[in-house]
Amino acid sequence: MTEHPHPIDPGAPSAPGDHPTHDDWLHRADRLRPVTVHHIDGEDHPGGGDTFTVIAPRDGTPLAEPARAGQHEVDLAVAAARRAFDAGPWPRLAPAERGRALIRLADAVEAHRAELALTVSLEMGKPITEAYDIELRAVAATFRWYGEVADKLVDEAPQTPADALALVTREPVGVVAAVVPWNFPLTMAAWKVAPALAAGCTVVLKPAEQSPLSALRLGRLASEAGLPPGVFNVIAGEGPTTGRALGLHPDVDVLAFTGSTAVGRHFLRYAADSNLKRVWLELGGKSPHIVLPDADIPAAAASAAWGIFFNQGEMCTAPSRLLVHSSIADEVVDAVVDRARALRVGDPLDPATTMGALVTAEHLARVGDHIARADAAGARLRTGGTRLDRPGHYLEPTVFDRVTPDMALAREEVFGPVLAVLTFDTEDEAVRLANATEYGLAAGVWTTDLSAAHRLSRAVRAGTVWVNCYEEGGLNVPFGGVKQSGHGRDKSLHALDKYTDLKTTWIRL
Repeated sequence: MTEHPHPIDPGAPSAPGDHPTHDDWLHRADRLRPVTVHHIDGEDHPGGGDTFTVIAPRDGTPLAEPARAGQHEVDLAVAAARRAFDAGPWPRLAPAERGRALIRLADAVEAHRAELALTVSLEMGKPITEAYDIELRAVAATFRWYGEVADKLVDEAPQTPADALALVTREPVGVVAAVVPWNFPLTMAAWKVAPALAAGCTVVLKPAEQSPLSALRLGRLASEAGLPPGVFNVIAGEGPTTGRALGLHPDVDVLAFTGSTAVGRHFLRYAADSNLKRVWLELGGKSPHIVLPDADIPAAAASAAWGIFFNQGEMCTAPSRLLVHSSIADEVVDAVVDRARALRVGDPLDPATTMGALVTAEHLARVGDHIARADAAGARLRTGGTRLDRPGHYLEPTVFDRVTPDMALAREEVFGPVLAVLTFDTEDEAVRLANATEYGLAAGVWTTDLSAAHRLSRAVRAGTVWVNCYEEGGLNVPFGGVKQSGHGRDKSLHALDKYTDLKTTWIRL
């Protein structure tokens, strides 16, 4: 197990010397002028004059006033994507040409890496080192990967009688609306936009209202990289208005969403109430991290602490339930608590910060409510649980043990730096606890017993199971959930299944 695993991102981090200093980042932040207009049909679009406020989590001050997309702007963006699909060159380009355009976009992301990382850190509160080393590296890698595979897909020619020829071909599905969350604003966008574009679809991206600025900048970069007008449009606005308008729009063929299970239900209803568009959902999680008594305890504890506190715990795959064998529970929890207390919570623009600010004051209050409820239910607070007395939305990394399966902390997604520790005595009990949730996104298993690793990996219902590691992998493996964590897969060639249709052609010879 590596001491600092790199989630989502297939590459290694930059060397510490590659980073600007805290003062450098502060100076860059003072000079940053975020993009605040929509990007529609290859051009900036100011909207109708209606705006909303993005608050910087690091200090609670207004960061920018981006344009708000109402029905008119949604219609314009979808119409641009529809024209680009129905009459434009993009779906008709040779796949290798589409791939080269995506690689140019990857190059543009890399060229503007510091600017984009700074924007992400300012708008959603993650440490600048994580934005720079992990998120932006993942974004560029995603566009490059799908650019490189765009011309390497194969169609089928099933065997037929001698007097016939059958062809099964993949065709782009049409206009894709991508609605993505604030916790990884550019990575989640890339996971949806890159395969859709590689398949020949056109896209309307709506970033979360908490973090629209980096995505608006990405829209400009796409046009500068040579994507034709209308192929990639970015509009900003709130979910109940802009997101709803996309969900109900009759000219959207597919909607891909990452976010909460509650909002995912809304998009399914919008599809039913409109054109029955396909809706692909990657939703919440309550991921179990199972530690068997033969595990490498220091490595398991390090992974458990890193996994729940990385990105302030604002991660759908966060291992928020630590299920540890009762014989080693004290040792494991003590080690996790020590690591939690060693984290440096502070200004996201300080490269020394290891845990930044939660995204909004409202979200901080919701996480605080989970902590208060756990305390009232009888869970034992081992460390943290207190908001930092400083401007911004900061919370100490928090660990509860003596959590029981009936407590809300064991069942509900907190989406913050709060760990619930439960104990078990047998493998069967561990599996029952792991599966005692409506979610099924990810899980971790720690053991040196190969047979036990296979048994638990098969028994736990989750889209991904990591064994003796957590949040590791590459773009060539699929990511997604089961149960109420959603359906469909991001990453890998399987992501293309969401954005293509199969056409059968039968030819009588």
